[in-house]
Amino acid sequence: MALKDKLDIDYIDDEYDEEEDTLEGKFLIFTQGSEAYGIEIRHVTEIICIQNISEVPDMPAYIKGVINLRGKVIPVMDMCLRFGMPEHPYDDRTCVVVVNVNEKAVGLIVDRVSEVLTIPASEIEPAPEVRKGETSRFIQGMGKVGEEVKILLNVEKLLFDGGNAN
Repeated sequence: MALKDKLDIDYIDDEYDEEEDTLEGKFLIFTQGSEAYGIEIRHVTEIICIQNISEVPDMPAYIKGVINLRGKVIPVMDMCLRFGMPEHPYDDRTCVVVVNVNEKAVGLIVDRVSEVLTIPASEIEPAPEVRKGETSRFIQGMGKVGEEVKILLNVEKLLFDGGNAN
């Protein structure tokens, strides 16, 4: 392999690594009820307004149905119901955060999206134990931001771990 080709490959690899690093520690923060949650920004593809949801029979209660997003049908999950909270009506701030995990797109209905924060790993603590040796299955960690705590979610478990949060 010629030196120029090797240098070009190294440059491309370095450029990709730098791009990955820019997403490290960045979280999309949203509110659900009175709590602030965060999901890794690398999973977020877009944020859209709530739209017409087609119900699909024989789905868990937290799956509200599907939407047609530019010709692609994606399931939509209500975060209130996923967390075992009481359902409440959507308003003009309710939106759908579209995430992509393992090549699967899913919409998450959230009360409000607030911001994107960088939370360094040094400011993230493990999820609290709910029972001896067990943590909440959806929590990746607790992000400390000033005097506040953001509940950081494990998106893979949120999407693919069956059952209710209860």
